[in-house]
Amino acid sequence: MTDDAPLPDPCTSSVLTVLVVEDDEALCAYLASTLEDAGFYVQCAHDRVQASRFLLSDQPPALLLLDLGLPPHASSMSEGLALLELALQRRPGCKVIVLTGQDEQAAALQAVRFGAFDFLVKPAAMATILSAVNRAQMFVRQESHLSQLGEARLNLTTRVGEGPKEAASQAEEQLVRRVLAGTGYNVAEAARQLGLAREHVYYYLNKYGIQRPD
Repeated sequence: MTDDAPLPDPCTSSVLTVLVVEDDEALCAYLASTLEDAGFYVQCAHDRVQASRFLLSDQPPALLLLDLGLPPHASSMSEGLALLELALQRRPGCKVIVLTGQDEQAAALQAVRFGAFDFLVKPAAMATILSAVNRAQMFVRQESHLSQLGEARLNLTTRVGEGPKEAASQAEEQLVRRVLAGTGYNVAEAARQLGLAREHVYYYLNKYGIQRPD
């Protein structure tokens, strides 16, 4: 981690990027075409490996439309949930809209637990999907505005039995990750926004294993 010039923030762009992760290539193409017509820039992936390349880039997407059942384990939610976790780790402000044709109750519980923004059951009407994406876009824009005001909106799921200390640790990590992402991983600027010395920011980087994207 260095004090390099900040990376551009895709959340402030006039056109937001939506990553569509769907193993049905025909459906993925249809979703992409419709979202592009609605004014979004769209990236497509059909499995976790392909999607991870976009999420680990220096400009990860602001929005993610994610099918939970992906190969090579399409009958389970493991691949999709792993991507959901990665997306929120790389860009805490990312809004993930989950699509699933699996057990609705179980999938909804897991999606909420992992921090999904919205949950839709297949087959979902295109109008319903567009409404969810537009709502997610509004949240991204408003949270970016909050950031400019020196505020951050956090989303935590913690085990009550582990007590306040565990919740505080999660909030601490998420806040540091969000500010770093918002400053393009500029340590000096992140330290200024957090009201910390740069040495303290480096401490949190080591504590939570946070690295500037290559």
